[in-house]
Parts: sequence; structure tokens; C-alpha cells
Amino acid sequence: MPMRIGTQMPSLDGATEWFGATQAHAEEDAKGRPTLVHFWAVSCGICKENMPRVAEWRDGRSDQGLRVIAVHMPRYEADTDVEAVREAIATYNITEPCAIDNQHKLREAFQNDQGYVPAYYLFDAEGKLKSFAAGERGFSMVASALDRMMAKKETVA
Repeated sequence: MPMRIGTQMPSLDGATEWFGATQAHAEEDAKGRPTLVHFWAVSCGICKENMPRVAEWRDGRSDQGLRVIAVHMPRYEADTDVEAVREAIATYNITEPCAIDNQHKLREAFQNDQGYVPAYYLFDAEGKLKSFAAGERGFSMVASALDRMMAKKETVA
């Protein structure tokens, strides 16, 4: 069963490795800020196509407080090759903290039971899930939710 809207962002415990930051840093940086957690895999073509768009959000909305956390979730045995993940991180300019979920602990914590990649979880500044979408149309669905959330934040500020 997928995570329900309003659910608190789960802990990032269980990653087998981190790139770009530690778990503690990623969690601390997300506190009190809107946060996008995106699941991806080196074998996922849609993920690769969307990486530049995720980077645009990360870089273009950071001044609005948006934080981004990547979770590499292997779909196949070959996806567990950490060197291949490291190369993909460099190739696709993944500068946000990136957890390696080779044991699927984060997949379980985020209730991504189907193992969707790409999968996008958008949390508000209170850490509550505002939107979840996955697959080919997932990015555009979360984009709308992000735009609404950021516009609402601007009117409140």
C-alpha cells in the first residue's frame, strides 16, 4: 500500500552507502524545508531523462528552501554495482545527497512496494507528504504539486 498523503517523511535509515552527504546531514538539511525525495536506478531510462529536470528544481528552487534527496534503488542485480552508481551520479550531475538502497530498506520505509523508479515523494516544510507520483508521468504530476506548494509558501511568507 503506498504512503498516504499527510504521512510524515520516514527516516533515511538503512542506506548501504551515501554520496554527496551523510544521512545525518541530509536529514538535518531537510528539517523545516520542503523536500523532494526521488528514487532512481542506473538501469532506468526515464530516470536518466528526468535527471536534468530534477537538477533544475534542486538548483532553481533552493533559494525557496527546496531540498532534494536522491535514493538509488536497484531493480536488478547489476544495479547494485556501486561504481556504476558513482559514475551515473557524476554523469547526471546528482549533487544532492544520494542514498544507495541496495538492501531496499528505504524502499520499505517509503512504502514503495512495487519498486517504482522513477518515484517522487514531495514533502512540505513540516515533513508531511504532499504528493507522490511514479513512472513516466510522475515527474509532471509532482511538478504541478511542487508549483502549488511553492506558490502557497510565497503567499504565506
